[in-house]
Amino acid sequence: MTKAHILLAISTAAASATSNILYDGRVRYSMHSSELDASTGPFLTAVKGQNESASYYTDFLGHSALPTPLWNENGLPTEQVISIKIDNTSVFVPGGGPPQYGFRRTELIAQKDENSTALDAEMETGVSVFHFSIKADVLRPLNYSHEYQIVFIEPNDGTHVFGIQLGSPFTNPTGQLPVANAHSFKVLDHALNVLFTTPFVSHIWHNFAIQVDWENRTLMVSYSTEEFPLEAASSIIPNPTVALGAVGDFHFGVLKLPLVNPKDSPVDQNDVVHHGIQEGTTEGLFYSGVFVKRQERGSDP
Repeated sequence: MTKAHILLAISTAAASATSNILYDGRVRYSMHSSELDASTGPFLTAVKGQNESASYYTDFLGHSALPTPLWNENGLPTEQVISIKIDNTSVFVPGGGPPQYGFRRTELIAQKDENSTALDAEMETGVSVFHFSIKADVLRPLNYSHEYQIVFIEPNDGTHVFGIQLGSPFTNPTGQLPVANAHSFKVLDHALNVLFTTPFVSHIWHNFAIQVDWENRTLMVSYSTEEFPLEAASSIIPNPTVALGAVGDFHFGVLKLPLVNPKDSPVDQNDVVHHGIQEGTTEGLFYSGVFVKRQERGSDP
């Protein structure tokens, strides 16, 4: 094959990959954190504390931090790191509902043309792959005695098609904390079975690709670190408990569950959304490489 043919093949593959992208949450250097306050562009920013702006909790770090090198072009980054934090003001008040005092949460929700619902319908048919990379914010460490739900797709029933968990799962009564694998990522299916786990090592990027087959209700996990290519971390696994035809918003961020408060009533102790112990500390994570693409069955993610 001549050099011209090789370049043409690379160009064609790149064009095909681009055309398969359904959602792109990679933050180009032309974007500013102030755009978050208007909840425009690729992110719906409603899930946050009510008394502060979206850009108080979420920031684009410009050239001060390097994103995952997995998606560099010609060896150079093309996107900004997204910094997402929570503190004691991170109490979300859903429309028509009471404040969620049990949680501390800041999340970005994928949207296109200021519409998350239409994007959900576009993304969540056939086979789609949800890409995202995560890195520890060492200046705002997590408290691994708590459970964190950090990436998930949430249908209207409040369940998760898949989820990424860190920390110690919430239990009532509270057991020994933190649990042995609290410092590991856990990739969960709809029924909360662990499909893949790996240590959350600081100072490096952790790259994930979750393949969802919406008609056959299966999941597959791929994973790598830093610039290394994604590799299959699981087989194709049935996800039968999710409702056929279910769609939901794609969230990523920091959602911290409480610990049981022994002073609460037994009923309130099980109401993790509205009750429990939170320390009110400032904690955070870094994200980059967030996008969703259409996948042909049998091809690599």
